[in-house]
Amino acid sequence: MSEISEKIVGAIKVSVKEAFDIEPQDNMVMVERPRDPKMGDYSTNIAMRLAKELHQSPRDIAAKIMPLLQENLSEAESIEMAGAGFINFRISETALSDVIHQILKEGDDYGRNNEGNGEKVLVEYVSANPTGDLHCGHARGAAWGDALCRLLAEAGYDVTREYYVNDAGHQIDMLAESMYSRYCELFGVAYPLPENGYHAQDIVEVAQVIKNKDGDKWLHQDPSVWMEYFKDEGIEMKLDAIRKDLDLFRVHFDSWIHERFFYQDDSARIKKVIQDLSDKGLTYEKDDALWFKSTQFGDDKDRVLKKNTGLLTYFTPDIANHVYKFERGYDTLINLWGADHHSYVTRMKCAMEALGYNPDRLVVDLIQMVRMVSNGEEVKMSKRTGNAITIRELCEDVGVDAARWFFVSKELGTQMDFDMDLAKSKNNDNPVYYAQYAYTRMFSILHREDAPAFQEVEKYDLLTDEKELQILKQLSEFPKTVADAAKHRAVNRICQYCSNLAKDFHSFYNSNRVVDPSNQALTIQRMGLVKAAMITMKNALDLIGVSAPEQM
Repeated sequence: MSEISEKIVGAIKVSVKEAFDIEPQDNMVMVERPRDPKMGDYSTNIAMRLAKELHQSPRDIAAKIMPLLQENLSEAESIEMAGAGFINFRISETALSDVIHQILKEGDDYGRNNEGNGEKVLVEYVSANPTGDLHCGHARGAAWGDALCRLLAEAGYDVTREYYVNDAGHQIDMLAESMYSRYCELFGVAYPLPENGYHAQDIVEVAQVIKNKDGDKWLHQDPSVWMEYFKDEGIEMKLDAIRKDLDLFRVHFDSWIHERFFYQDDSARIKKVIQDLSDKGLTYEKDDALWFKSTQFGDDKDRVLKKNTGLLTYFTPDIANHVYKFERGYDTLINLWGADHHSYVTRMKCAMEALGYNPDRLVVDLIQMVRMVSNGEEVKMSKRTGNAITIRELCEDVGVDAARWFFVSKELGTQMDFDMDLAKSKNNDNPVYYAQYAYTRMFSILHREDAPAFQEVEKYDLLTDEKELQILKQLSEFPKTVADAAKHRAVNRICQYCSNLAKDFHSFYNSNRVVDPSNQALTIQRMGLVKAAMITMKNALDLIGVSAPEQM
């Protein structure tokens, strides 16, 4: 919340207490900027929200509060009633311009707040199987997950970024066998490539590395001898490639948890999960398989924990994984999963509730599909490789900034078309270009040869133009935008903020002269406004992992 907004909220609470001898709760007092600037700078619906409790009309309530607000809010130039009982505030120009002092003082920290109050949050995202390249489907989750973590950290949450490595099960067996087949092939020895194996060139390359390192050590060996070794080599090879692609995409993790970890120590953690559910009477055997009574917790059907073959389902080690997350002391678990995991969310919440954890502490946001579009048509394959477009290819094609912006600019739960032609364009139709160009303009103004050296002044009382005031209002709302976006996990709101600030700045730039040799005082104050806008834009872009270029 901006400093002005906080003062308005405080004045409302005091005024309501004085008028009606009640203390409104924080969630009752809402202060927003009206869509129509003619209605004022800020507005509250507190009179409507109190009407039921006070048994009075909103307009009567507003009429009693307004004189007290005028006394308790010195920053208000005028306070007016509108419509059914809205109270609109016009803030003095001096009070609005105080935000410049705040931004210049806080610098890179401007926007930081304590909405999260140190809550420990574990965010799991990407978590792609280590069997292939990261493609554009993964890119949306990677960009959103990273930006969400940046946003949560900025809002005072204690955030840990985690990648869950699915390195156990059938797909990893197929990876190892594919590598072994290629390894044998290098010696002219036939070993059948699995029908559902992996055929990419990097499998051949890692097989060559193993040959160069170990010679024919693994030839003619029983799978029980070479299988684990080839699994380890394959997983490490794939994870190394994944890390490099994520690094290019400016995505980094604090923790890498391996599925195989839960199979170690004689499957101690998995065994404990099964034992705990059994001790609670929540498992049963049917058709030689072990089932979890998930329907007792709202699932549409019971779920298999262990197949009749004796093998565990993917669900079982994943339960152990989530238990381990809670055991590490996190208050909230946030998972970003593909839209095809919709039913999986319910069963995992059921398992957590069955084991004594609050299922509401497990939050899952589903990632809807992305269509890559060029010339109005869907692009499914890379022209270079004939395979799905990878994150690396996308970054090389449209740039990291554009890729990240486009993936986080739309709500995660909506399907999106990624316009590759628009992302590559260098004009104002491209929203990331539009925002970055605003920053570049700000930087260039402050570094003009004819511009005086900037020095902070005591007051910015000459900033009275409507377009200057609009920027000041926009700047003052940044901390509140960050807090609200973090609270609702709405990363796309930061993109919208950048676009709004860019629009306001371009409008100001096109109608006002910043560096005016004939008016040194106004020049210095406008440079302060530009510098504050530049700091804020950079901070906002950084939250979504987009650069703030000094030249374009």
